[in-house]
Amino acid sequence: MKAYQLVAASALASIAMAGCAGFGGRDRLVKAPPRCEETAVQVYFDAGSHELTDESRTMLAQAASETAGCAVDRVVVMGLADAEGGPNANLELSKRRAQAVTAALAAVKLPAAEFRLAAAGEAGAVTAAGTEPLRRRVDVILQMRPAP
Repeated sequence: MKAYQLVAASALASIAMAGCAGFGGRDRLVKAPPRCEETAVQVYFDAGSHELTDESRTMLAQAASETAGCAVDRVVVMGLADAEGGPNANLELSKRRAQAVTAALAAVKLPAAEFRLAAAGEAGAVTAAGTEPLRRRVDVILQMRPAP
């Protein structure tokens, strides 16, 4: 019985290998269609800064490339800040962060879309546990659908 199982397994492996060889290589692989659904990206900043890091630029470029084959209807960009500094300065900082991200998205050729920029400043940055340094960010929401 074991010999039969070994021969059967060997035959199945040969059939599988032969089947793969018949596809003609990588140029015939089936590609999945783009996932044209709402996508969120968070871009983090150093304290007190609105300058994008190289990692942030790479992440935004990747997000823009994933919109290929999609119709981007709206891009919501929300700038946030932590509670370090004064409320007016933090609101201005969160605006500059949102503008920096919007400019970076334009630079990586994000498809034309309606942009909605907002800034929350430090609102929500102070919790019962203290200040939230993870608020040093911009939230980007790409609202898209399959291209017609």
